[in-house]
Amino acid sequence: MTSFGSDYLEGCHPAIMEALIETNFEQTAGYGMDPYSKRASQRIMAAVGQEKAQVHFFVGGTQVNKTVIASVLRPYQGVVSAKTGHIAEHETGAIEASGHKVLELPSLDGKITANQLETVYQNYKNSPVQEHIVQPGMVYLSHPTELGTVYQKKELEEIAQVCQKAGWPLFLDGARLAYALDDGVSDLTLSDIAQLCDLFYIGGTKCGALFGEALVIVNPSLQGHFRAMMKQGGGLLAKGRLLGIQFDQLFKDDLYYQVGKKALFYSRDIRRAFENRGIEFYGESTTNQQFPILNANQADYFINEFGFALWEVLEDGRVVTRYCTSWATKPHDVKALIESIEGMDFLPTSTIS
Repeated sequence: MTSFGSDYLEGCHPAIMEALIETNFEQTAGYGMDPYSKRASQRIMAAVGQEKAQVHFFVGGTQVNKTVIASVLRPYQGVVSAKTGHIAEHETGAIEASGHKVLELPSLDGKITANQLETVYQNYKNSPVQEHIVQPGMVYLSHPTELGTVYQKKELEEIAQVCQKAGWPLFLDGARLAYALDDGVSDLTLSDIAQLCDLFYIGGTKCGALFGEALVIVNPSLQGHFRAMMKQGGGLLAKGRLLGIQFDQLFKDDLYYQVGKKALFYSRDIRRAFENRGIEFYGESTTNQQFPILNANQADYFINEFGFALWEVLEDGRVVTRYCTSWATKPHDVKALIESIEGMDFLPTSTIS
């Protein structure tokens, strides 16, 4: 069955697989000290415009988030996040397990605002009982968010200003960053992100890699002994070259950007097909994740036939579904899906309970 359920269902981009095969019998130093990891770090530092940044490679996003947040915060501090943020909803309490509270802010579109952060800052600053409450110690953003929305440069600049005033490191989760680096999606570039954030990571798992994420630490005060934190948290991979090779390929000849553009192209085609049939969407995603709102019969059909994810059942009985496109999305699968959308008046009876 063709599945549009997520953007990490296939293996990896052929260029990465070829490089892994070609280097399979080479012997290199471990723990990211190999020449491929070093070259990948140099490519990334050049791409973000930060020659003094540190680049560290991890296997997965939750591992990055937990390690970064544990390394930044003091024991009495928490991390500010949108209620819909990945660390708040989809990481099984990983942050709390490390001893830090996620300080959730309400959000309808997955984003948080500078005004919300200003309120958090003022509330804590003016609290007469600071010693009895969790101190906000850093800010976590996702770009794109869990709902496929993105920040624009002005929004991130305003957030960064509040963080600087409050003394909060700003950490951006870029698990799907490739899908936000398009002029038609956001005016934020990698260079902008590196200038405005203290730390951020460039997602590979959901953006063409077999697995892996590249953390970029821009703020020098957060760089010291970070590899020790990685080791303690199980994030320092012995065969680190497997990560380095992948990011070396992703940042060679702009492959990372190409991966994102292909997924966006197909995502927009599918969205237009739904819109032409009068289907509403949940939120204003402009990226590779899209959330059509279907009746129960329609949702059941697209979940079973095309692997859509069941995201949420609304009070009126309609179903929010999610489809994703990726580097591996095939034209004939998109064609088959669009043809089904065009003929969805004749769908079978729902089996969703």
